[in-house]
Amino acid sequence: MATEVEQWVDEQAGLTKPEKIYWCDGSDDEAHRLLEIGMTVEKIGGHFTFSELNHKVFPNAYLHRSHPSDVARVEHLTFVNQPTKEMAGPNNNWMDPVEAKAKLNKLFDGCMKGRTMYVLPYTMGQPDSPYAKDCIQITDSVYVAVSMKIMTRMSSRVIERIGGSSDFVKGLHSIGELDPEKRFIMHFPQESLVMSVGSGYGGNALLGKKCFSLRIASQLALKENWLAEHMIVAGIEDPEGNITYITGAFPSACGKTNLAMMSPSLPGYKLWTLGDDIAWINFGPDKRLYAINPEAGFFGVAPDTCYKTNPNMMDTLKADKFFPTLFTNTALDPDTNTPWWEGMERDNPAPKRLLDWQGKEFNPGSGNKAAHPNSRFTVSIYNAPTLSKEVDNPQGVPVSAMLFGSRRSRTIPLVLESFDWNHGVFCAATMGSETTAAAALKVGVIRRDPFAMLPFCGYNMADYFAHWLNIGSQMSNPPKIFMVNWFRVDEQGRFIWPGFRENIRVMKWIIDRVHGRVKAKETPLGFVPYLEDMDFSGLSLNQAEKERLFKIDPSAWAKEIEEIKSFFSQFGDRLPQELCNQCEALTKRLGI
Repeated sequence: MATEVEQWVDEQAGLTKPEKIYWCDGSDDEAHRLLEIGMTVEKIGGHFTFSELNHKVFPNAYLHRSHPSDVARVEHLTFVNQPTKEMAGPNNNWMDPVEAKAKLNKLFDGCMKGRTMYVLPYTMGQPDSPYAKDCIQITDSVYVAVSMKIMTRMSSRVIERIGGSSDFVKGLHSIGELDPEKRFIMHFPQESLVMSVGSGYGGNALLGKKCFSLRIASQLALKENWLAEHMIVAGIEDPEGNITYITGAFPSACGKTNLAMMSPSLPGYKLWTLGDDIAWINFGPDKRLYAINPEAGFFGVAPDTCYKTNPNMMDTLKADKFFPTLFTNTALDPDTNTPWWEGMERDNPAPKRLLDWQGKEFNPGSGNKAAHPNSRFTVSIYNAPTLSKEVDNPQGVPVSAMLFGSRRSRTIPLVLESFDWNHGVFCAATMGSETTAAAALKVGVIRRDPFAMLPFCGYNMADYFAHWLNIGSQMSNPPKIFMVNWFRVDEQGRFIWPGFRENIRVMKWIIDRVHGRVKAKETPLGFVPYLEDMDFSGLSLNQAEKERLFKIDPSAWAKEIEEIKSFFSQFGDRLPQELCNQCEALTKRLGI
């Protein structure tokens, strides 16, 4: 008698009608075979799926060029199909599940004719962890199959773990016709099911990533009393050898990966990486919060990554340890057969000749970028020189501090500690970033991104806020919550704080607060450092600049509070009253 997994795969095969079905085992030998198929058989947009790069410079590395219309996540085509629109919330696109399935079944009908269906059994999280989840993804893309080998723990043993159970997360994916008009990423949280068609781009096609580990997992976390978060997980080691574990949520362009892979400037401090993108946070036996990274790889943005900004990530990309590493939509130096992207010129002069991300001769005077601005690398986390020895600890690591980052020029101090858990939830629920000149919106417009989860929460975000408040109520000594902001500017609009490696100075103060080593100054916004407790040694900051990093501007905050109230209003009566109370309390403290 067929198992639930076999029955489900057979049903999808009957729908998609592939030429053959291949069950992946996750082995290195298999990855070699899949890469060979991608270099000699499968094509995307006129190019073979993979081309081999110079392994003397980037060991085991391959270049992938996606279809020109398929280069990023498509939020407007991403749906969370809860039973009702109210359950999905204003933060999600919604379609009635029955209607959505009917629409998708038409697109999936026969979409794999002449192609191979790859069945990918994988685990999110270390397989022995009580917090791990077993999953099956179906795809017709060899790029997806190889990428999932890197990003997850893929193994035929997952089939054995599932056995006859129906308790596994399902993902059905096809590149379809790569037609933007026939492209949908649909989530059915109540069924732990994702259906994605028409895209081969990582964020739309690697269904273990944002689709499952956040959108579906956040629904599971609500049901099972844990947290699925868009966060880094890292350990900060002090000169005495003590390690304090933190998580951190940062919207796009706020320094998330750089912090997760930081090379600290202060002597005696080290950072140990557990994850740069996803944290699953559960209650341990001692009722403290413990975090695991459910992924096994990095899917990072290439532009601006270089030895000057992130030396540890560059060493990760050049490590000859695990197989393979993929570069997607970068430029190519044809003379050295190595990937190239904007920002690498900070290390060395740009090559005289480049092929752009579509494989065409690049004209530096064209005003275009050689690498796509969203070009990516996919690499094993086990390549990282900063890898924590706790990365495979089934119980995870105890979380002592949670960071929430913003990109704000005037309002948020360099670092701020919340008064308590509920106040921290309010701070995280109101976080956002100012748009830059590179964005499609006006410069300085605030894009709210609560908890850095707005595009990834699989249900109504008002209920998500309530869930965070409820989690806090179950702890007598919860982790401390901090806001950080590397982007305060001076009167000329220049960044005051140097950022990057120097952010360890902020982390030092956070750790000192966690362990009760320093006091803090109370302000209307929360607790901030006394300047004498911040290690500014060796930095070219004058007294006025140091003070400006923590200055509170009442006029800016008057506008901020109005915008917060406007943002909250979309959630109506579903918004927890506690957040309204926190907003009113802040208004009173500021005297507005």
